[in-house]
Amino acid sequence: MRSLVLDREIREDSLPAGYLLHGEKGSLAREFLNELRAALSPPDSPGVAIERFDLDETPWRDILDVARTLPFIFSPWRLLVVEIDDEKHEKREEREDLNKVEARMLGEYFAAPTDRTLLIVIVSGKVRKTSALYKVFGALPESAVLIREMKALKDKDLSGWLDERLAALGKRASSEAHAGLLETAGGDPARLANELDKLATYVGDKKTIEIVDVAALTSGGKDYESWALGDALEKGDLGTALEVINSRFAEGAAPQLVLGMVAGLLKNLLLAKSMLREKQDRKEIFKFLNPKINENWSLFRQKLPPFFSAVDSFSFGDLNRLVAELRSADLKIKTTDVSGRTLIESFVAEFCRLRKAGGITSRGRG
Repeated sequence: MRSLVLDREIREDSLPAGYLLHGEKGSLAREFLNELRAALSPPDSPGVAIERFDLDETPWRDILDVARTLPFIFSPWRLLVVEIDDEKHEKREEREDLNKVEARMLGEYFAAPTDRTLLIVIVSGKVRKTSALYKVFGALPESAVLIREMKALKDKDLSGWLDERLAALGKRASSEAHAGLLETAGGDPARLANELDKLATYVGDKKTIEIVDVAALTSGGKDYESWALGDALEKGDLGTALEVINSRFAEGAAPQLVLGMVAGLLKNLLLAKSMLREKQDRKEIFKFLNPKINENWSLFRQKLPPFFSAVDSFSFGDLNRLVAELRSADLKIKTTDVSGRTLIESFVAEFCRLRKAGGITSRGRG
């Protein structure tokens, strides 16, 4: 198995006995631990166990005593992880907490390390080469200890790994979904792995992940239904709008939540109309209102025309009246026994009627 984080193969017959991982991207070190566990865990096993140590509670002498203890004969690999945050590390450097005796003990341990045991030191900050810790690890050959600074990865480094992970999940991604995932990860494979796991659950049996899936999930939970309702309302498609609303109520959504989905579209329509009046560019307006939809995605190009078609088909008077009706429906839901679902469906029917009456225009009404 190739480690994305360290860009090298993880092979049981050529692993160093120790690692010193440092840098601002602590999540990369955690992802490397995940890579190690996946590569070293026997099939159908619960995985390699990780034992964690805090130097404030367990001194190096005791940690090395644990490391020297032979694992059970049938045990898989052991990962002994010493985590040091940057603030505490700076204080330790000032106190020379890694004393000469501990430095000698570390050197002696790595000269004859315990079989199937990895000692991994993770510092959440950059380790100076003048520090006692770096001097000890740096004096050892790379075959014994590997030192790496954890930096954000480039998209090109993540791309092949992403394809491998998708294949392992039995999924593939459209080119735009692929690009969207890389952008979402921000060079962090741990975040990317987490998003992939969520997406695999989100799309279910569907084999191909589309950009709308990525955008919906990274926007947070049920935004996909909000978009579906918005799309239907923008087109005046009452049937589809009612299907989405029925789906939300079937899932137990509160009337105010569904009302909020409708209110979000109305707010955007009014804001876009005001921005158009100020002679702002349509593309820039859409980007402002939809910051999580990348301009390079086809989703951006697909959603922009119907949105502005709806904007153009309503007058300011139409939209202000609809806002007043929506507020009235919200007040009735909160203060009376009138069915919230009935009020919402009636409002949506009126919205779609007005949308259809307005027609489809290119640069329409002001």
